[in-house]
Formats: sequence, C-alpha cells, structure tokens
Amino acid sequence: MSKEKKYKANDVYQERASQAKTVRKIVFISLSAFFVVVLAVIIGGYTYFVNALKPVDASDDGQDVEVHIPVNTSTSQIAQILEDEGVIRNATFFRYYTRYKNESGFQAGTYSLNTSMDTDEIIEELKDGLVMAEAATTIVIPEGLTLNTITERLSEFTGDSQDDIFSFIDDEAFVQSLIEEYDMLTEEILDEDIHHPLEGYLFPASYQFDEEQPDIEAVVRSMLDQMQLVYNERQGIINASDYTFHELLTIGSIVEREAREREDRFTIAGVLHNRLNEGMMLQVDPTVAYAQGEHIYMTTYDDLEVDSPYNTYQHTGLPPGPISTVREEALVAAADPNETNYLYFYARYNGEIIYNEEYDAHLEARDAYRHEWQEAAEDTE
Repeated sequence: MSKEKKYKANDVYQERASQAKTVRKIVFISLSAFFVVVLAVIIGGYTYFVNALKPVDASDDGQDVEVHIPVNTSTSQIAQILEDEGVIRNATFFRYYTRYKNESGFQAGTYSLNTSMDTDEIIEELKDGLVMAEAATTIVIPEGLTLNTITERLSEFTGDSQDDIFSFIDDEAFVQSLIEEYDMLTEEILDEDIHHPLEGYLFPASYQFDEEQPDIEAVVRSMLDQMQLVYNERQGIINASDYTFHELLTIGSIVEREAREREDRFTIAGVLHNRLNEGMMLQVDPTVAYAQGEHIYMTTYDDLEVDSPYNTYQHTGLPPGPISTVREEALVAAADPNETNYLYFYARYNGEIIYNEEYDAHLEARDAYRHEWQEAAEDTE
C-alpha cells in the first residue's frame, strides 16, 4: 500500500474515532442528564411524600379538631374527611400510606384530633380511640340477589314502600347525578333496555347504620361507595380487559347466579368469554329468569320464548346489564377468567358443574341430570 493511501486510511480512522468519541460523549451526557432528572424526581417525590405525612401544624400546641367518622366509612372516605377537616395534608397519600403499612380496623366515632399530630399518630388514634359508635341497625345484602329482592329488604329496613324506593333509585336525574359523582358509573346504565340503572352496582355486604330506619339514599350510597372501592382497587385487571366495567359486572352477575364454588366461577367465566369470542349465544338460564322477573327452577322451552334483550337464547352477546349483585371474586373472574377450551357447562342441582367442549356431550349431561331440577320443582309445590 502506498504512503498516500496509508495516510488517507489513517485520516479516515482518526475521523471515525473522533466521531465515535463525540457520540460516546453525547450518549454519556444524555444518560447522565436523564439519571439526574430521574433522581431529582425520585428525591422530589419522596420529599413531597414525607412532607405530606408530617403534621399540618408543626407547632407543639396545634389546633384541636373534632372529626366524625360515620359507620361503614371506607379508608378512602376517611382520608377525604381528614383532609377536609384540615387534619392531614393529602388524602391520596394518606390512603397509599395506610395501604403500604397494611393498616385497617379504623373505628367509626367522633374523635378529637390535633393539627400537630403526624399521620402515624392519627392512624393509631382512629384504631385505638375510646370513642366508638355502635350501629343501631344492620342490613345484610347477599350475593346473587336481584334489585327487586333487594328493594323488598330495603323496604322493611327503611320503612319506605318498594314502589317509592324504585321511584327514587330509578329517577333519571338522581342516576345522572350519581354518574357525575362515581367514576365506575357511565352513561351505559341509562340504556333504555336496562330494567334498573343501578342493578348490579349495589355491592353485597353487611351494612351498619346509626339510625333505626336510615334514609334510603344513605343506604344506596353506602353500597355504591363499597362498589366504587372495589372498582378502584381492581383497576389493573379492569383496564386490561377487553370489556367495560359495566360489561364485566354483567358477566360477573351471570357467573354469580351459575356458580357456587370459587374454581367454577373462574371456569364458567372462561366459558362465557369463549362463547362471546366465537359469536355464539350465551344461552344461560338466569338471564331468562331475569327477563321474566321470577325465579325458575328449570327453564322450559316456553320460557325461552320470552321477548326480552335479556334473553340470551334469542340474542347474541351480553344482555344490556347485570342481573344481580356481584361479589368481588365474581368480578375478578369476569375480568381474568381461567383459560379453557370448554364451550358448554351444565349446573347440577347439587352445585356440581359439568363442562364439555362438544355440544353432543353437553346434551348428554343435561339429559342425564335434568330430572334433578324437575324433582326439586315438584318438592316445592
């Protein structure tokens, strides 16, 4: 190789080396800047979080504040009350902090707190305070109940007639106000095909109240608050689903009416997903019973003729809305079901679920055990 070529090759090498060095500097500076920014954000966030947990008033005396925590108040609601009363700096951080420390057991009652108390002191006061409200009355709403049955119970509980209760909770202006207040509620519940907008949204649980006959709105809001809490805590699987929360509640309500055992809830949910993905009719008996507004021991061919968008033997896809109350586990099953190849299931009277991939095998199972439901129906006559 000639000297001239050697010099040119060396020049090219030097130029490339210089460019590579420049690139490395740029990358290094960029990464350094990035890590500095990230570190600053972390430090700033940590500092803000720590400060948010400090007393509102750093002085020794502070200011006494009387805070009332009603019965059935969730941690999120307690946090908001404390912020509104000026006892803590930030309700969101209080909620995350209690979750991080796995704190629970907050007692209802009226407390004398002080603005000089830090978050840990407030938590202990709410857990160990001497003032504790005793519930005057309690109502239990089980899983799998229709709103029609719930309102019968609420009528006895509140002293209002069932018709008055339905007039109140079905009122469009009231429902619209709830949609504006609760994140979980959307315009979907105002679909004209839906029997009752709040069907499925009243969380099944035990509820305590200070009054012997509490106001119906207070009762309804307590149940909605509890469902909102579940909605907030299950955002991960809800957002990961292909279905809206309303649709997941609808699937969950069907699961609730079909399954008794935990594993069956997740497998039945998987079957329902499979049928929806295949564009098949769901053909589940509880939706027919809901369409007719009555309990049916054994669905007959005549029952399947009921003209209703809830009749999943006549319409593909999901019914317009939930058909019953839904426990949290059924909602989770609806959002994150078992993966299965089953397309059919048959529920025996004893609670056993028989699953099949083929329709002929499903018919055999149905014909083999159908007499159990016939005998049960005869026994009740």
